[in-house]
Amino acid sequence: MKKSGRLLVLLLALSSLALVLSCQSSSSLKSVDQGLNPFDNGTSERNMIVVMSDMHLGADLSYAECKENLKPLENLLLEIKASPSVKELVIAGDLLDEWFVPAPVDTYQGSDQADFVRRIALANKGVIDAFNSIINEKKILVTYVPGNHDLTVTESSVELILPGIHQQRDKEQGLGTYSPVGYPSIAIEHGHRYNFFCAPDPISNQDIAPGTISPPGYFFTRIAALHVLQGSPELTDTLPVITPSASSSESQKLLYAYSKIWEWAINYLTVENKFDEDFIVTNVDGFTGNYSINDLLPYQSVAGGVIDVNLFKGIQDSWYQRQALNRVPVPIPTIRAITTSASEDELAQQAKIQYFENPNSDVRIVVFGHTHVAKMESSLDHRGLKSIYANSGTWIDHNTISPTKMEFVVITPQSKDPSSETTVKLYNYNDEVVSEIAVDSLRL
Repeated sequence: MKKSGRLLVLLLALSSLALVLSCQSSSSLKSVDQGLNPFDNGTSERNMIVVMSDMHLGADLSYAECKENLKPLENLLLEIKASPSVKELVIAGDLLDEWFVPAPVDTYQGSDQADFVRRIALANKGVIDAFNSIINEKKILVTYVPGNHDLTVTESSVELILPGIHQQRDKEQGLGTYSPVGYPSIAIEHGHRYNFFCAPDPISNQDIAPGTISPPGYFFTRIAALHVLQGSPELTDTLPVITPSASSSESQKLLYAYSKIWEWAINYLTVENKFDEDFIVTNVDGFTGNYSINDLLPYQSVAGGVIDVNLFKGIQDSWYQRQALNRVPVPIPTIRAITTSASEDELAQQAKIQYFENPNSDVRIVVFGHTHVAKMESSLDHRGLKSIYANSGTWIDHNTISPTKMEFVVITPQSKDPSSETTVKLYNYNDEVVSEIAVDSLRL
């Protein structure tokens, strides 16, 4: 579905449904790279680091983003388990999907998060069993880093269905950056802390939902899931016209930019429901009410008048404070954060800004997820040293914004030989074939 695929770029969170893939034996991976197994380093040393992200496991397969790809994912996990070369498997966020739930659906069904993750485990039993078999064997360290779709999924909830998994979390809920032991020059995180619409927001809506950290992207995604479930219906309501405020304040200019993102999204995220209908059911992350599209849209009483908004009131003024709370090393200007939030290229730029060009950082390999666009780029850091950025892609059923699907990254650290280099490879798994998308290397 091209429409929801494009929207994924905007929200960095969405996908279409239904792509049927063949199943595959866990011992029969094929590769276009001269028959090489991506999980074999050719030695007896166990040192390879595999990074996967954006699996988006849902509690209800009638609308979950990953359904047809579950069996291939399970098979690949079992292949990783069988490898004598893999040392670590890192899950770089968006494993358990608490966001992609149609707006009228009660996410917890009157229960709680523990019950919700148990339902995810049941609906995705083969994949969860494969993860647990790797964890229980204790030959490969399995590390989980939070993403935005599992932003409020707590450490104890993850432990409930993946007992013994290593969780790398910041002190702040919903964030984490992981450097494998012995490799401080490698940083792995989901990447959502740099996105205006997806980074934790512990400032907005505290009077409505005390303790909430859910950002606007949460509500985008709830509406988007309904849009997909309803089959991309025609728009049944009319968006109010918002014009630039006569006020010259920076706050009003920023809120106008924010309103334009919402305007575009709602025109694209068409739903059958009226804008004043309270059809968005919450009961998660401190929210208890039902909300309408109008609660989310900035509004204006008269043309050129003051622009205001109900939910996320003042969000345009709190971005710098929010970044500080979220430990963003190099603050991103608010107007840039709002207007580039739809760009997957912006996340690659943030890898450079936050790590490679940051004089306080020695990191030279960064792996993000989040955008659903697998890629690899090299650049020079602030010392003139080669650095590599890789994005680990996604495992959603149908990724129309990228030519590949079911991607993963493999990092093979250098040996003691001075001529050896640390290698980063990006692969995808499609039609029972593991293909190499990109490869690069450097000496750490």
